[in-house]
Amino acid sequence: MTTTIEEHYRTLIPGLGALLDFLGASHVRAVAFLVAICLVSYLPGFFNIPPVDRDEARFVQATKQMIESGDYVDIRFQEEVRYKKPVGIYWLQAAAVRAAEGLGASDPRTTIWLYRLPSLIGAIGAVLLTYWTALAFGTRRTAYLSALMLACSLLLGVEARLAKTDAMLLLTVVAAFGALARAYLAAPFPPLEGEGRARSARGGVEESAPTRLAALADLPRSGGGSKRDWLVPAMFWTALAGGVLLKGPVILILVALAVAALVVRDRSAHWLAGLRPAAGAAWLLLLVLPWFVAILRRTGVSFFVESIGNDLLSKMVGAQESHGAPPGYYLATFWVTFWPAAPLAAVAAARVWQHHREPATQFLLAWLVPAWLLFELVPTKLPHYVLPLYPAIAILIARTMAQGGLSHDRRLVRANILWPAVTVMLPIAAVIAVIVLRRQLGLLAWPFSAAAMIFGFLAWRFYETDGAERSLLRAAVAAIMLSVAVPGAIVPLLRPLFPSALLAYNVHPDCERPLYASAGYHEPSLVFLFGTSTRLTDGQGAADFLLEGGCRFAFIEARHERAFVQRAEAIGLRYAPGPRVEGINYTAGHSFSIAIYRSEGRS
Repeated sequence: MTTTIEEHYRTLIPGLGALLDFLGASHVRAVAFLVAICLVSYLPGFFNIPPVDRDEARFVQATKQMIESGDYVDIRFQEEVRYKKPVGIYWLQAAAVRAAEGLGASDPRTTIWLYRLPSLIGAIGAVLLTYWTALAFGTRRTAYLSALMLACSLLLGVEARLAKTDAMLLLTVVAAFGALARAYLAAPFPPLEGEGRARSARGGVEESAPTRLAALADLPRSGGGSKRDWLVPAMFWTALAGGVLLKGPVILILVALAVAALVVRDRSAHWLAGLRPAAGAAWLLLLVLPWFVAILRRTGVSFFVESIGNDLLSKMVGAQESHGAPPGYYLATFWVTFWPAAPLAAVAAARVWQHHREPATQFLLAWLVPAWLLFELVPTKLPHYVLPLYPAIAILIARTMAQGGLSHDRRLVRANILWPAVTVMLPIAAVIAVIVLRRQLGLLAWPFSAAAMIFGFLAWRFYETDGAERSLLRAAVAAIMLSVAVPGAIVPLLRPLFPSALLAYNVHPDCERPLYASAGYHEPSLVFLFGTSTRLTDGQGAADFLLEGGCRFAFIEARHERAFVQRAEAIGLRYAPGPRVEGINYTAGHSFSIAIYRSEGRS
């Protein structure tokens, strides 16, 4: 029976190799198909997943306050300064919201998906720039497979749906490394120690040293023309400036580590001249200094103390906000966060190491290894920290596939079991969560989950007979089906995990400008949905707040209700009870029960 199903499958979907040939025939086809894959992968859940605590909600609330105040220099969450990151992402989010306002959108300032647009654009842009970067290392087919791996990765799918910095930072990092790769590969090979330039056999005339780019057989044997002489440096320094405005020195650290590794390996830095460092550094400063000077004049050194001292350096020396993990954390989580391409990394690693002296491989390893080691050594760890390194891994895997260098070692090939394993575990866990939290079956997700399981199984089952490329395509289809099933169909149903959205659903003010306070429950998403003036307090403070009169509501968490009732009796507060909201506050790690009360004045 199993054999019959497999044979039927082969007759239904025979053209995976032909599909790759078709996509690799032109840049337009490849880019269009990659954009389509990104949209199908990232849009499910993009519009209807509520604001996610705590990072996303903090970012969007700070942006909303910028729009409300008209102050696009200072960064605040209510009255608290928010100086952990520079201003770049807030400007991008504000631009999206203001554009929606200009187009007449309804209530754009609390429409979460508008704030997510920069992340969506950043994720798609990073995929396309991975394609562009990979073209410096191989054919269109290799470049397409590299970009496909990144596009379908679970981690980028998450970041594309969150209104924070990481997807846009990835775009700037890939742009910078794509330009850096072209400068490095187009430079002449440095002469070996003790040797001069090569001389021809005729007349002792010096020959030009070969470029690294020409050493790649499937690429044009040219160092580039005058346009690229300025286009590549302009892209490099502009990308650095964008990365600095998004997340401070992170992009500079990544690039500096790679450059240092290459310079030490080659014992030469001559190729850096192709990046026009003097003019480029001036351009970088011209782009980033205006805001840094403005925030310096506004706050003194407070921003730099908070951003570099209390945020960046504290992560380097200790576990910040309970996000500590031992070295090896990123290696352990890689197999899920970079799924579905992660299994291929295991079978490509040996070939990559064998050819680590090749210029192309050397560059990609310089992008990957020093930064990965640094992230593993830093005590504070979050899965998305290593996202800027995933394009390098994707290109290494794709190049190894193109060269036919994937290992056939059974012990390594066993990693391919992750293809069916992830497609089984994720949807089952999601459906169980819906059953437990909502007493629903989440039936809409079932056909997509079943498709994901089938394609994940077939990717594993036919790996040895059909090859890595076709198995990767099947796994990519499985990843897309998972994107529709889990974030698209299941996560929006998990309303008990989003208390602020539940409260917004249950509060129906009949006045023009209601005011709100919350006792015990102080998540940033609450402030975003109910307004910057939302008062975060305790039970007694909530009673005093309602006593001020007018159209006022208080959200009282169960552990603060006794204090609220006692204070209300003491001050003669009259209030009307509303519905009670129950669920799980996953950021705090406990269940919650929140009562809604409305002021009725003094008794």
